[in-house]
Amino acid sequence: MVSVLLGFSAAASAVEPAVLPSSVRAPAEKLRDAILSGSKAADWTREITDLAGPRMPGTPGDRAGVAAAVALLKSQGFANVRAEKVMVPVWVRGVETGEVVSPAPHALALTALGGSVGTAPDGLEAEIVRVGSLEELAAAGASVRGRIVLVDRPMSRTSDGSGYGDAARVRSTAPSLAGKLGAVGCLIRSVGTDHDRMPHTGGMRYEKDAPKVPVAALSVPDAELLTRLARRGPVRVRFTLGCHDAPEAESANVIGEVPGREKPNEIVLISGHLDSWDLGTGALDDAAGCGIAIEAARRIAELSPRPRRTVRVVLFANEENGLRGGKAYAADHAAELDAHVAAIEADLGQGPPFGFSWDAGAAAEAPLKAIAGLLAPMGADHLVAGEAGGADLTYLLTSGIPSLGLLLDASEYFDYHHTANDTFDKIDPRVIDRSTAALAVAAWVLAEMPVPLERIPPEKRQLPAWVR
Repeated sequence: MVSVLLGFSAAASAVEPAVLPSSVRAPAEKLRDAILSGSKAADWTREITDLAGPRMPGTPGDRAGVAAAVALLKSQGFANVRAEKVMVPVWVRGVETGEVVSPAPHALALTALGGSVGTAPDGLEAEIVRVGSLEELAAAGASVRGRIVLVDRPMSRTSDGSGYGDAARVRSTAPSLAGKLGAVGCLIRSVGTDHDRMPHTGGMRYEKDAPKVPVAALSVPDAELLTRLARRGPVRVRFTLGCHDAPEAESANVIGEVPGREKPNEIVLISGHLDSWDLGTGALDDAAGCGIAIEAARRIAELSPRPRRTVRVVLFANEENGLRGGKAYAADHAAELDAHVAAIEADLGQGPPFGFSWDAGAAAEAPLKAIAGLLAPMGADHLVAGEAGGADLTYLLTSGIPSLGLLLDASEYFDYHHTANDTFDKIDPRVIDRSTAALAVAAWVLAEMPVPLERIPPEKRQLPAWVR
C-alpha cells in the first residue's frame, strides 16, 4: 500500500498534543536515540532476502522466507513464535518475450502482470492502438477490436508516493477495459519512475464480465519507443507469455511477541509483509518493512521495564496478489481483535520517515501529536488523518482497531518497485535505522501509554471499495 503525505490540516494543527508522562516519554527518547546510533534492521532485511530470495506466494522461495523469518524471531528471543497457516493463490510466470515486427525490428523488455493469462505457445501478434490514459482507451471504441492496446501513461515522481495511485489504476483496470472493447492483448507502460529497460510487474484482476486478454508491462524506454513509432504510422508487435494459474498452496503469517508486563492480552501489532514478487528479492518491498518491525520490537524488548501491553510482530503472507494473509489474520484472531489497541504497517521501502498516516477516533489525534513531537528532531512528525495504515491491515478496519502507516520518502522507491532491481544492495543502514526508530517510538508509546487510542467510529468501520 502507498499512503499519501498531505501534511497537517488546519483542524489537526489546532489540536493540542497530549502530555506524555515522563515514564512514557523518557524511554521513548532513549529508544529513539539508541536506534539512530545504529540498529540491525538492515541485517534482518538481508537475512530474509539472502536466505529466501524471491518470495512469490506459494513457491519454494515463499516457504523459505517463512522458515527464515521463524528462525530469525526465535534466535532473537521473541516469545510465542509461530507460523500460522494461510492458503494462497499461486500464479506462475513462465516464458516472456516481446518484439516489434514492423516498421522495424526491436526487442521489447516486458514482463507479465501478476494474474494475467498467457498467450498461445507461439505468441500473439497484432497491430497496436496507443492511448495515453484510461479515458482515451474508453473513447477508442471499435478501433481497439482485434488489436493490442498500449496504454502509455507515465507515473509522476513524488517524495510521498502520491503518483502511484492513478498510475496503478491503469495496471488494474486497463486489461478488462481493453478486453471488453475487443482487444486481443494489452501492454501498459510500467508503473515506475525509472528510465531503465527493467519492467515493473504488479497485480491485476480481471472483472467478472470481461474477456481475459494477456497483459504485460513494458519497460519505460520501450513504451516510449512504441509511442514514437505509433506517431509515424502502423506498428505491429508480437509477444509471448507463458504465465498461468496453479492450485492454491500453503503459506503462513509469521508471528512473534514481546509480552506486556501488565496487560499482556492487549496488543499493539507492528508489521510488514513477507512475500514479494518474483523478479527481484523484494528487499524494499517489503523485506525492509519486516526488518524495521523486527528490530523495533527487539529494541523495545531490551527496555526495562518492558511495555505495559504486548507488542506483536506480524509478517504477513500474500500481500502482493491477494491479501490472504491479512484476511486470515483477522479471521484467526477474531476473538481477540477487541484487545488490539493499535496496528501499524511499514510497506513503502526503507525511508527515511516522514511520520504516520492514521485512522482512529478523533480523540486519538492528541496522543498521536505527542508521538509526532518525539519524532520531530528527526523530521518524522507529519500526521495524515483518515488514511488506513497498510493493505495488510485492511481487514482489521471493521473491528475499529486504530490503524497507522509508517510514511516514508518514496522519491526513489518506484525506480525499483516490483522489478528485478529490488535487491538488498539498495538498502542503506543509516536510512532504515531512522525508519526503525520512528516505528519503535510509536509502538512503545502505544504499548505503554495509560489510555489506549480511541477506536475508529462504528460508522467508519467498512472495507474500502477495492476489496469488497
